[in-house]
Amino acid sequence: MERLLTAYGAIFVGVYSPIILFGKITDSIYKDMKTEVDTSPEQFTNKEYLDELSGELSYKMSCLVVRRNGIIIYNSTEAPDSEIVKILPDYSADEENVSDVGTYKGGEYQSLIKQLNFKDSEDNFYSVSIVTSLKQILPQVKTFIMQVIFVIIMVLIITSLGLTLWIYSSIVKPLNKLKLATDNIKEGNMDFEMPKVSNNEIGDVCRDFEEMRVVLKQSAEDKIKSDAEEKELIRNISHDLKTPLTAIKGYVEGLRDGIANTPEKQAKYIQTIANKVNDMDKLIDELTIYSRLDTNRVPYTFVRCNVSDYFGDCCEEIGTELEASQIELEYNDHLTEPAYMNVDPEQLKRVVNNIISNSVKYMAEGRQGKIKIDLYDEGDYIHAIFSDNGIGIAAKDVERIFERFYRTDESRNSKHGGSGIGLAIVKKIVEDHKGKIWAESVEGEGTTMHLNLLKAKDEENPENA
Repeated sequence: MERLLTAYGAIFVGVYSPIILFGKITDSIYKDMKTEVDTSPEQFTNKEYLDELSGELSYKMSCLVVRRNGIIIYNSTEAPDSEIVKILPDYSADEENVSDVGTYKGGEYQSLIKQLNFKDSEDNFYSVSIVTSLKQILPQVKTFIMQVIFVIIMVLIITSLGLTLWIYSSIVKPLNKLKLATDNIKEGNMDFEMPKVSNNEIGDVCRDFEEMRVVLKQSAEDKIKSDAEEKELIRNISHDLKTPLTAIKGYVEGLRDGIANTPEKQAKYIQTIANKVNDMDKLIDELTIYSRLDTNRVPYTFVRCNVSDYFGDCCEEIGTELEASQIELEYNDHLTEPAYMNVDPEQLKRVVNNIISNSVKYMAEGRQGKIKIDLYDEGDYIHAIFSDNGIGIAAKDVERIFERFYRTDESRNSKHGGSGIGLAIVKKIVEDHKGKIWAESVEGEGTTMHLNLLKAKDEENPENA
């Protein structure tokens, strides 16, 4: 096979027809012989030269035959002269060579023959033939072709296996994981995580599915939380409405049964009933407001307000009410230049009123009540601080006071009243204003509410125009 590859050089099977292909095997030697005929024809009677030429041809699986006047004078084939002469072309004086490609001869000696014909100075005619035995080449060609076919088949098999593994790892395996994930979701199990997969279209689908799972899980958790809050809401509404209704029922029965047998008692009973009705009315109003806020059904009307003027007006209005309750109000405006904010004045006023009302409700007994409001300019925000010297809030409860119906102390709440959603309303309104509210408290000393409100941009302020 090495000899075959040497003979073929870089010529590929299939580019040429078989005759042309086999003819190319000895093409270079044939051209050298033609040159030698033109320059030194006497060399073809030199045995050393012929032996050397025959040696070169043997590497090409070919032999050399030289005839002079029709008689073989040199034969490097294994066939006897009498047999080899039968397949050699006759000398033709009209053409010096039979064919550059060669002539195919079948029969017992399947050969391809390339022949040069020439005359010397003494009019002797010579035929120099290159005989390429196809019997030696064809089996090797067949073997070579079979090897090529085998290599091609192996390449195809390996490629197919590689392609199959790639399809399995990049498509089938992720799809199996995706199916498992869908089965989990179908069974209501969302506490899993999609494994990381390759960066292709299937991988994109799996990542999108994982994002969907996270959203669905969050939605399910929100639904569970919402259902729990709804049950808590109904329970608290029932409790908060039942308390004044029970009191009203008791006082009505007292009036009906004649327990209030004096005009003074009757007036007191009627006033108490009126107070309880007012409490119920206030509770229903707060529930309605919170329900509308929680479902985003409150239409905000944002306007640009001067911060100092707005809080100054609020404090002036609140101060009158606090003075009647013998509670001191201190207002400190620390702004060094005019500042503006885009707010809904009515809803922000509800925030301020609810914070102040909460402070008033939980003032400590036995000491002068005091509420302080401080305003600070903190870059992009206005920081309003509401401080009181009330009874304070336990550390474990501070983070939860903005939850709706959260009660820090059942006995204290029953004593002081209240719906438990005032601060929840405050938080919702503040967040809708893109602000933030939080609380700090020391039990027994008082509570501080921190309110951050986004300032209007400078170009929106009329004084900076």
